[in-house]
Amino acid sequence: MPTEIDPNAIKELSPINSLNHENVQDLIKKIKLETINPGHYLFKKGDMDKAHVYVMKGTIELVLNKKIIKTITGGSEDSKHPIAHSFPRTVSARAKTATSIIRVNSDMLDIMLTWDQTGSYSVESLEESDNDDSTDWMTRILQTRAFHRIPPANIQAMFMRMETAHYKPGDIVINQDDTGDYFYIIKEGRCMVTRSTPANPKGVKLATLSVGDSFGEEALISESKRNATVTMLTEGNLMRLNKDDFNSLLNEPLLNWADYAEAKKVIDEGGLWLDVRLPAEYKAKRIKNSINIPLIFLRMKANSLDSSKKYVIYCDTGRRSSAASFLLNERDITSYVLTGGVDNAAPDDIEE
Repeated sequence: MPTEIDPNAIKELSPINSLNHENVQDLIKKIKLETINPGHYLFKKGDMDKAHVYVMKGTIELVLNKKIIKTITGGSEDSKHPIAHSFPRTVSARAKTATSIIRVNSDMLDIMLTWDQTGSYSVESLEESDNDDSTDWMTRILQTRAFHRIPPANIQAMFMRMETAHYKPGDIVINQDDTGDYFYIIKEGRCMVTRSTPANPKGVKLATLSVGDSFGEEALISESKRNATVTMLTEGNLMRLNKDDFNSLLNEPLLNWADYAEAKKVIDEGGLWLDVRLPAEYKAKRIKNSINIPLIFLRMKANSLDSSKKYVIYCDTGRRSSAASFLLNERDITSYVLTGGVDNAAPDDIEE
């Protein structure tokens, strides 16, 4: 089986073959050849993986209700089209022989086709970093399960409305206590997040962010001041989206709002309450059996949460919990926002 992609073969695939040369070359950098052993599945009926899958070498079988309904061999006319391309998948695809395939992120391809056909796409905006350890920022964002819930038109609009901002080491991107104006995604470089307190006026380090990480959503969602300072550790480029575009294109489609009855159902089915207020607020009044992680620390502590669980997040009004939900959704943790906050909980479920 070949281990490297044949650029000429990629250029023959539909709809990749409709892209201009520069965009095809850029796309080739983002895909890898994958080997599937005989009897193993490329995907199964019902899967929701948003990918254009192509057979480059070998033979695959399309299976429905245990019956083989079609075979596709690399190099054939059928192999130039994505396999059984519908979501959810209506059939299963299984390797008959050792098979080489590629998977192309469907959202990314759709965005590139849109840019290519509107004339607004710039290859420079998607160039890979010279750092071999970096990952492609766009690929990383689009592979986040949360983005699968955002309408494709919103995703396209987001990338088309973003602008690039260049920073040098030591530059401050956002200042604690400033008014929020932009949502940021790191395209190249690394940043450090710090928060100053009366006990530590120089700032306590909260996190280090790298390519594909995002920040700045808390102040935009909660209509509050920036709760931390973000400083560049290296030279880099950040993609930024203004407040209005962020809230209309990204925030609103990502949030799951739940009234108390709906929230209780999630809890009864194994979900967990997550209180994102400050410890003093939590101590004074809280929902029974809830976890307390203040919003300011959630980015740092998100990895300690069980990603197999669903979380119902609450605060006083819904503002802080909305920001927390966006952050967890980005990390593929399912979350809901309790409408109206803690005051909407049943009195019997409150501890004071």
